[in-house]
Amino acid sequence: MADADAIYRTDALIAEDIDAYLDAHQHKTMLRFITCGSVDDGKSTLIGRLLYDSKMIFEDQLAALESDSRKVGTQGQEIDFALLVDGLAAEREQGITIDVAYRFFNTEKRKFIVADCPGHEQYTRNMVTGASTADLAVILVDARKGVLVQTRRHSYLCHLIGIRNIVLAVNKMDLVDYDQATYDAIVADYAGFAKSIGIDSFTAMPISGFRGDNITSRSANTPWYRGATLIDHLETVEVLSSVDADKPFRLPVQWVNRPNLDFRGFSGLISTGTVKPGDEVRVLPSGKTSTVSRIVTLDGDLDQASAGQSVTLCFADEIDCSRGNVIALADAPPQAADQFEATLVWMNDDAMHVGRAYWLKLGTQTVSVTVQQPKYAINVNTMEHVAVKTLELNAIGVAEIFTDKPIVFEPYADNRALGGFILIDKLTNATVAAGMIHFSLRRAQNVHWQPTDLTREDHARMKNQAPRVLWFTGLSGAGKSTIANAVEMRLNLMNRHTFLLDGDNVRHGLNKDLGFTEADRIENIRRVGEVARLMADAGLIVLTAFISPFRAEREMVRNMLPEGEFVEIFVDTPLEVAEARDVKGLYKKARSGELKNFTGIDSPYEAPEAPEIRVNTADMTVDEAAEHIIRQLMPLK
Repeated sequence: MADADAIYRTDALIAEDIDAYLDAHQHKTMLRFITCGSVDDGKSTLIGRLLYDSKMIFEDQLAALESDSRKVGTQGQEIDFALLVDGLAAEREQGITIDVAYRFFNTEKRKFIVADCPGHEQYTRNMVTGASTADLAVILVDARKGVLVQTRRHSYLCHLIGIRNIVLAVNKMDLVDYDQATYDAIVADYAGFAKSIGIDSFTAMPISGFRGDNITSRSANTPWYRGATLIDHLETVEVLSSVDADKPFRLPVQWVNRPNLDFRGFSGLISTGTVKPGDEVRVLPSGKTSTVSRIVTLDGDLDQASAGQSVTLCFADEIDCSRGNVIALADAPPQAADQFEATLVWMNDDAMHVGRAYWLKLGTQTVSVTVQQPKYAINVNTMEHVAVKTLELNAIGVAEIFTDKPIVFEPYADNRALGGFILIDKLTNATVAAGMIHFSLRRAQNVHWQPTDLTREDHARMKNQAPRVLWFTGLSGAGKSTIANAVEMRLNLMNRHTFLLDGDNVRHGLNKDLGFTEADRIENIRRVGEVARLMADAGLIVLTAFISPFRAEREMVRNMLPEGEFVEIFVDTPLEVAEARDVKGLYKKARSGELKNFTGIDSPYEAPEAPEIRVNTADMTVDEAAEHIIRQLMPLK
């Protein structure tokens, strides 16, 4: 019986120890950090060493790692730690990191998520992805090479993205015989550059990922170094969430939680600040106010919630709140605007199209946005501001952006969740850029929509018709203007109020300052779209005859108008037929090289995929095409 009691007490103690361990592990803080720098600076090796030294490698993984190390040949080294992180076959073959590799490990004091970022310039966009959620950056420098271009580029990007904890890890010290003078020279060189880009402080340390010097324990090879080891620093540095908890409360709403008629809450991740039941809050951009009645989680209601927690808030009042709204303290709300200055990091192989509409995603908000010509691009080597017309892959620039409706924001320097955004191509859904808002433009705050007594419905009723924009598109010489003119004549006989905007005519006045580059073509259509929208607001049936070669711009105009008012009419004339007509002699000039950027010859035409109306002038006369369009439009209210 005594033995049974002893066993029972032992089991109880073990259970208590397990519970205590699990509780301590659950409440450990989390640090997200990245390793970055130039190619071959040892980023992957360092992470592999951290995983190995923190006992985060299983026996079967270790056996596979040793086998892989022998296959790739590691010059006598038993283990190639980089292979723990370089998972892609292409990475192992080339000995470089291509994609961002995320790894998880923990120590007794803290949990970690580390992102190994590629060093090649062509993969800078991947590095930006890894850095976007990081609290700390380990910038590696090869002790033999010193500070390189990518060292500067990655340091600038880390600072730009808002990482304030920078570690300068001078790696491969074993290859320079742990020479202090070499280390000091590199630190001094980096310090000068860091100061020039606004990095106020950083932590430098001499390490060897290969030998393990100053990674988890102090190295006898660097007696002249008195600082902390890398892991000690990672375990004690202040994380971003603890700083964000002191800022005003912000919660971007991800979804409305309505499982039944008895419950209605608003769910999301708290980006900054704290909230308690009884706090008065404001929902933006509407500005409606209420009081928090409950803070609901899966584990039960909370008395308080802070930055980094996902919660559902219930209000004391029934007020309108939906995905994309932001809940904030009533007496300290963020701003809402539709025009901003922002820094853009271009991440797409195709250059930025000035004036083209992209999707902007900021937190849980998604709106349409156009980007103006950059004010300047930044040369990361010299910090010089360079005049550019667009942004190419990996370029960093400052530009003004205009959204189609106000969004709730804060400067990125104050709030990464409400100041950082991505741009998405509307046609391909590819992420093309990352951006950081500086501030809203003053004109966005000073210019307001002036309400008028007569509405667009009143104007349409006075004309006894429904507004339309009949958008004729097709190649030069397809017959757009001729057919549009014939359609307008028939509408006039039907007592419809119309106006025809022709591509050549508007270039004599409204768009006389525009050429035929891709950027100018985009701006040409944007202006015409705005004019057509105003005319539709006046109740008119507007006919436009423009090549309008790009689907994105035609879609942009469609989105300016109420659903059903934009009618895309594709004058589907084959290139050889249009060129044979060549009434203006433009094709001949384009073929001879006298006329650049001519649609169909050296500039693309993107044919409509699903136009409302299609006519082919190779098979139809002008009158037949016009009659076909009128029949398709009928009945005209």
